[in-house]
Amino acid sequence: MKDVATGMAVSSRRGFLAGATGLIVAGLLPGRGAFGRPSEFAQGALSEADTAPFAPGAYIRIAPTQVPGDSGVTFILPNVEMGQGIYTGSVVLIAEELGIDPERVNLEAAPPDVAYVAPEMGTQATGGSTSTIFEWKTLREAGAAARVMLIQAAATRWNCPVSECEARQGQVLHQPSNRSFAFADLAEDAAKVPPPKDVPLKSAQDWTLIGRPRHRLDSRAKIEGRPLFGIDIRVPDMKHATVAACPVMGGTVGAIDRDAALRVPGVTEVLTIDNAVCVVADYYWAAKKGLEALAIVWREGANASVDTARIYRELHDGLSEAHPIVAHSQGDAATAFDRADARFEATYQQPLLAHSTMEPINCTIHVRPDGADVWVGTQVPLRARDSVASITGLPKEKVHLHSQYIGGGFGRRLEHEYVTQAAQFARQVPYPLKIVWSREEDLMLDRFRPAYVDRVRAGLDGQGRVQSMEFRVVGPAVVARWAPAGLAPNGFDSDLGGAILETPYTYPASRLDFVRREAPGVVTAWWRGVGGTRGLFVVESFIDELAHRANADPVAYRRALIQEHPRARKVLDLAAEKSGWGTSLPKGHGRGVSVQFLFRSYLATVVEVDMSAPGQIRIVRVTVAADCGQQVNPDQIRAQIEGGVIFGLGAALFNEITLKGGRVQEDNFNLWRILRMNEAPRIDTHLVDSTDTPGGVGEAGTAAAAPALANAIAAASGRRLRTLPLMPGVEAA
Repeated sequence: MKDVATGMAVSSRRGFLAGATGLIVAGLLPGRGAFGRPSEFAQGALSEADTAPFAPGAYIRIAPTQVPGDSGVTFILPNVEMGQGIYTGSVVLIAEELGIDPERVNLEAAPPDVAYVAPEMGTQATGGSTSTIFEWKTLREAGAAARVMLIQAAATRWNCPVSECEARQGQVLHQPSNRSFAFADLAEDAAKVPPPKDVPLKSAQDWTLIGRPRHRLDSRAKIEGRPLFGIDIRVPDMKHATVAACPVMGGTVGAIDRDAALRVPGVTEVLTIDNAVCVVADYYWAAKKGLEALAIVWREGANASVDTARIYRELHDGLSEAHPIVAHSQGDAATAFDRADARFEATYQQPLLAHSTMEPINCTIHVRPDGADVWVGTQVPLRARDSVASITGLPKEKVHLHSQYIGGGFGRRLEHEYVTQAAQFARQVPYPLKIVWSREEDLMLDRFRPAYVDRVRAGLDGQGRVQSMEFRVVGPAVVARWAPAGLAPNGFDSDLGGAILETPYTYPASRLDFVRREAPGVVTAWWRGVGGTRGLFVVESFIDELAHRANADPVAYRRALIQEHPRARKVLDLAAEKSGWGTSLPKGHGRGVSVQFLFRSYLATVVEVDMSAPGQIRIVRVTVAADCGQQVNPDQIRAQIEGGVIFGLGAALFNEITLKGGRVQEDNFNLWRILRMNEAPRIDTHLVDSTDTPGGVGEAGTAAAAPALANAIAAASGRRLRTLPLMPGVEAA
């Protein structure tokens, strides 16, 4: 069935009604192999997970099946898929230990449940490059435990020793007799086997999946347009809506022309809450035109006087704060600075940033007296569900949240205020309501990466070597809003130590101060790379400046500072070698380097730029060497690093959110500059083989981009740029 207005596929009524009582797999992985659903289920199917006879823990369900080609094996995946490929990595980890082809597994997004809380995040959340870190042991142990129980069930049936059985390709095999049972056929017997304790994991020499390159399991489905993102959801009797909230934070709705909106063909209702309006229609375009017809007058409130200059002024004022929070102190950095042969100080400024995801904010929600269903892409399922329960007054167990593919997150979907807003509107109507924000609303009402000002000073000996390093960070503490319990007793947000305290460098004496200054007129949030992206621009820019003052090669200068991290030294040397560091370049070209230890991974990055054309910058090449520990899927690691680098380069060159009269000025992609395809450089990624526990890579490339680029620009032009964006108003070649 198709929506007449849009021509898009609509979920079947059967699928919708099934979803009202359980978890919908809304076309997440339909139709083939690893997607595990025949084509009739492509638009939404109730999972078998809740009724599967064999459910050993939170991540695996196995049930008998009569569907041809269906293994009966379902994996419930704890982290949300938003383009980073975690569904494929998760499946590989479980499948390796269980003994099944990843292509034959049915996949589901985990429902909101404390069973899926990630210790690194403190809640059920996908973010901070923690997914593989969390899953590495957890999911392998889940697969191993299920394997042991299935083998025991088969051995009992055959009345043979367990040692004669093995699990492989979705079956338990008895080698002496060449007999086998499919996992699905053993489900009921396996459920009676006591769960094992201290399950042995397979040794690396026995792996057939982990560490091997693999295309993503959802690649073909996405190419064919089959998986549903939140913005694709269609359910019976649904109405379309779009919204406008006061563009000045803290403002409220004043006057509206409700009758004008209702005269727009297709518009059916106008809903209001304290700070926003919602126009409901039979299709999106009518809702959008109705919203324009409302001619809203806002009561803007106190923040109408906020502008960008005020934000930066308050940040710079924090540099002279006499009583900062002391986040870290090692040795007597102040005395070492005073006694140093030479001293150097620099101040760096970084802007407010939007997340600018490809898929704008959306949420489909149906609130009924006896329950609610929510179809949404979110990085925080528990928080989103609980928000709906709070707004509607429903018990949490009566709110069913159906996680969808996310068209880019970057930290934006770690927020859930858009789900709260959707619930406030949906409770006013009896039908399912699909709300889609316009691109303008998405950018202007984002929750922004904070602006920061950093001052760094170093005491140096006669050869320019570091004797002391002192950092002062001035800006917001995002954790104080997002997870107040995570704030240190002295008020420090530990995320701000990324790349400063979490570093491969060793200094004789060091200190980190923090002055908290919350930005007026905006809500600040985490952004791709979190504190590491923020801090690395400061640290690596400053280290490069110190190398220049010492007349030292930037790579050699860094080598001398890396004493306790041989893995960092290895990636630095590898990136230098592969980039041709030290070889001659054409006139107007320059190379810049950065090295990092973030998200438990080591990266070194070299950027080459061409600034030979007046008023232009061309990024020629990026070379990355990475040691992220044991590789689960090398192809995906490279893809994530490449994507992160591109994301970071565009932001470093062009992006800044500015305010005037309390309103965000960048309201669409004509003003929010994205790096274009023809501007994307060649990126060479070299991975170091490692058997260490895996680290994260989803944000590592983003963190590396700005400092390596800034250092390359300085090398090519002789100009040191300490304020981001690096080239505002300058077109990339």
